[in-house]
Formats: sequence, structure tokens, C-alpha cells
Amino acid sequence: MSISKEEAQSFGKVGVLFGGRSAEREVSIMSGSGVLEALRGQGIDAHPFDPGQRSLGELEAEKFDRVFIALHGRLGEDGTLQGALELLGIPYTGSGVMASSVGMDKITTKVLWQKAGLPTPDYALLDGQSDLPAVAAQLGLPLIVKPPHEGSSIGITKVNAVDEFQAAYDVAAKLDDEVLAESFVTGREFTVAVLGTGAAARALPVVEIVAPEGKYDYQNKYFTDDVQYFCPPQLDEAVQAEMGRIAVEAYRTLGCEGWARVDVLLRTSDNRPFLLEVNTSPGMTTHSLVPMAARAVGLSYEELCVEILRTARLKNKKV
Repeated sequence: MSISKEEAQSFGKVGVLFGGRSAEREVSIMSGSGVLEALRGQGIDAHPFDPGQRSLGELEAEKFDRVFIALHGRLGEDGTLQGALELLGIPYTGSGVMASSVGMDKITTKVLWQKAGLPTPDYALLDGQSDLPAVAAQLGLPLIVKPPHEGSSIGITKVNAVDEFQAAYDVAAKLDDEVLAESFVTGREFTVAVLGTGAAARALPVVEIVAPEGKYDYQNKYFTDDVQYFCPPQLDEAVQAEMGRIAVEAYRTLGCEGWARVDVLLRTSDNRPFLLEVNTSPGMTTHSLVPMAARAVGLSYEELCVEILRTARLKNKKV
């Protein structure tokens, strides 16, 4: 369904920000290209802008009335760009400075979720002096090692034995000053897209992810067709409802708004869900999960893009 000509014009000149300088640049280009085409297809005056190749001065000079953030990872999803947009007075989609920064930091995210009583796997913070065998004994094996400020499964290693721990740490440490070790939850993998803000935030249908040999890594996420997705999944409706509930609560706890995607593991032994992380600027590629969940409730890719664009605003009150 197309929007009216009047609404398309009401958005004014729209910038679609994609590319950037993070390790997820390639995926961001795919996301942003799709969003740009969708918005233009609805008659919206949308223009591409790559902060990885152009300056903030150029961004200001474009005189965008609002922007759609389709950047992933550092310098786009972590609050830095959001802060610049606040200073420039350009309304933008997604979460504000604080929620974007916290959501990009898996350690702070877990601390806040635990304080809110939300379930998330046990963890330990590692540095070059950490006693890795002791951490393995504390968390149990297998465990997961990851750089806490990256996305798209970049730098993540599953450690099955203590003698694999150091190599996994080294991989993550090349990408981040801090390294996160996390208890491995044996079970099924799901994701829950959330749209809206505050009391109006709502979960879209749950999507189950079934990857080859359980490896939902960067390559399988974006560049193969080997991963299977089920929406809705073969799962008791009460369990799906609980995953949706804790995803929305997790989103609100961090102060997210507009849209995001919350990743959840469902433990096989007792069907208990565990929150993994939140993505405050999720993928919008042909393989992406938010568009898939939206389709399950009759919301097309184009309609989803417009709905997100409608939420663009400055988050800090004027002084």
C-alpha cells in the first residue's frame, strides 16, 4: 500500500545514512540501499549519504529535514552519530544517544538487564591478565567469547576446551579493548523485532533461526542461503508470548525507541528464554529478520521503512 502524495511530501528532504566506517560497512550498504529504494518507491525525496566518505559539514550542508539511520556498528549505531545529529538539529530514526551507546555495549546491557531481573547468560569480563582456566571453571564449557562492541557475529568464538580459550580471546582482543566471555546456552535461537516507544512499544512475531551446524556467523547471516528461518516457529504460543514480553521489557529497560531487534536463546532443558543482545539499528537486507517479522503481520518492506521514518525525531529537549 502506497502512502499519499501529501504524506510523502511532508517528510521533506530525507537522508538515508549508510556505509560508515565500522566492520559492518558492507552490510550497512546493503541495508541502506534497500531502504533508499523503498522510500523513493513511496514518492519520498530520499538521498543517500555515506558518513564513511563524507564529513559532518557536508551532512549539515545537505539540509536534510530528517534522516533514516541504516548504519551498523561503531560510529553509526553506538550513539556517536546520534550525538552529532542532536547537535546539528537533524531528526533521526531509532534510539537516542544513551540507548544507542548502551545497546552497543554488551557488557553494560547485561548489567542493566540483570538489575531489572531479566534473564541473560552469566558472563565474565576479560583482559590480558585474566586467569582463563578459572573463568572456564566459573562459567563452564562450552562458552562463548566475543568483542562486546561489535555486531553481526564478528569476532565471536565458541570455546569447547580450555586449550582453545586463549586463541578465542586473541581473536576478540584484536577488535576490542575489552573481551566478554559468556556461558553457552544449549538451545534454539530466536529474534524478536520491537517497534514503537515506551508504553506503545510492541513485539513483532518471533523468528527462529536454524543455521548449519548452529553457526549463525557473518557469512551465513548475509551471504548464503543455508540458514533457515521460521516465522512463526514451531513453538508453544505461551513461550512465544513470553519471549515477546521479555524482549519488549529489555528494549524499554535500555530506553530504546523507534525500532530494534532483540536476540534470544531458548534453553532446551526447560524452555527458558535468555536475552543475548539488542540491535538498535538492525539489518534491512534481503536476509534481515525485522522485515521478515513485519511481513508476518502484513507489513511490507516499504511500509516498514515508512513506519520507521515516521518516528524520526530529536530526542534531547530544546534548551
